[in-house]
Amino acid sequence: MEPVRSIPVPAAAAWPHIVNGLALSSRRGPRPEGHNAAFGGVLAAIFMLLSISAGAQPLNVVVIITDDQNDWSFNQLYPGVVTPSLDALARQSLILDHAYTASPVCGPSRAAFFSGLYPHSTGAYLNGADPWRQGRLQTTETLPELFKRNGYMTLGAGKLFHAKLNEGREANVWDNAPFHGGFGPYPEEAHRIAGRDEPADTVGAKFWGVQEWSGPDEDFPDVVNANRLIDFFQQSHEKPFMAVYGLWRPHTPFTAPKRFFDLYDPAKIQLPTGYRSEDLDDVPYYGHKLSQIWGQRWQSSGAANTDNWRRILHGYLAATSFADWNVGRVIEALDNSAYANNTLVLFWSDNGFHLGEKNHFEKATVWERSAHIPALIRLPGHHNAGQHVLQPVSNIDFYPTILDYTGLAGPAHKLDGESLRPLLEKPRQLWARPAITTYGENVYSARDYRYRYIQYPDGSEELYDLQLDPHEFRNLADKAEFIEVKKRLAAFKPNIWAESLGGRNG
Repeated sequence: MEPVRSIPVPAAAAWPHIVNGLALSSRRGPRPEGHNAAFGGVLAAIFMLLSISAGAQPLNVVVIITDDQNDWSFNQLYPGVVTPSLDALARQSLILDHAYTASPVCGPSRAAFFSGLYPHSTGAYLNGADPWRQGRLQTTETLPELFKRNGYMTLGAGKLFHAKLNEGREANVWDNAPFHGGFGPYPEEAHRIAGRDEPADTVGAKFWGVQEWSGPDEDFPDVVNANRLIDFFQQSHEKPFMAVYGLWRPHTPFTAPKRFFDLYDPAKIQLPTGYRSEDLDDVPYYGHKLSQIWGQRWQSSGAANTDNWRRILHGYLAATSFADWNVGRVIEALDNSAYANNTLVLFWSDNGFHLGEKNHFEKATVWERSAHIPALIRLPGHHNAGQHVLQPVSNIDFYPTILDYTGLAGPAHKLDGESLRPLLEKPRQLWARPAITTYGENVYSARDYRYRYIQYPDGSEELYDLQLDPHEFRNLADKAEFIEVKKRLAAFKPNIWAESLGGRNG
């Protein structure tokens, strides 16, 4: 097999040329290239900018959310990763290089996005709780509810709020009856990671495996839900719409159609450069404790063994490429539809994913690897396409940003985030506020343009200079010369933390 890094980075429509037999589901061919297409694109951009300014035509909104996807998942930021659809979307979008999640686990991150409220405002700190049936979020107007109230059609498909809403709330949020699906198909027992200390027949063990899937693509909910979006874009709609597509991949278990595993030669997969065996030596006790929530699994599963490690990386990369293929199918269908030039597209992931960094596996930390997420915003007319927003931003900012571009008034509750429109219009300007990530009650992290500051409930601290130390190897918190940096970033820590809605670690 050719080394993965020898495969060129193609446009989304080129997926079938990478893997024999892959074909996008939308029925039209790619748009023409060349001078006429470029000129048409310029006219479309001018037209759409005027539309945004004048409010002449309501904008449609498409939101695509992946699960546990790392920020390095496109533009070859990880050696050999194959994501042509996101590479192409990035060329058409503003790239939020330093986007962060308000919480480094799925449910609270999504609760923050859909409500526009930080976890410390709602008590939605952990997975395993049902935040939409208790506390403040019971009566908080979600982003799609607001759009529906304003006359938009709302379509949901896939993993959206993390937990399924009750029937009354679901009907209030979506105009369709979403097919949600789940994390399966799960690997057969023979494909689960050897050496685990969890019985093979438990629910948790089902997530810890890597398997090339030989069944039909439709065994995966992501494929079924992408097909729903494709069909929706091929129909005529009188109302403007908000469509939200939530993928279950690349979250564990690492099952994907075989052709996506075939993109990678396991022997040539590079281990993460952010791994050091002694990396926790200067981390406080509380940081050790957080790391070992899943770090024990990292050790007991045999993942620290290089062969098993590469096997897990192979599964994660295959699942990432599989997710990319589904994203590409949806984007191509949109671009070949009547809605191509009047739709804002937001792509993001709910959190990042450790693959050995900080001796940790999975998520649920406030270090860079858990908190940093991929995020792209494609404006109508591809305005400012390919430009990089370097200032730290948060998924808490997406709700007000979408409202700003669509011209809709905000909800009754005050949003915690800020519209990113000033940054998207002038990507190089400074942004004074750091991105805040919290986990559980009182585990706090702030990321500005250069530093990450962490404070634990016992008052212990970490500080990293990410310009000089992007993998957070050297904790500077005890250095006297950084007292003012710590003080400045600690000032953004919430004074009031809502009572926890419960849940579990991880």
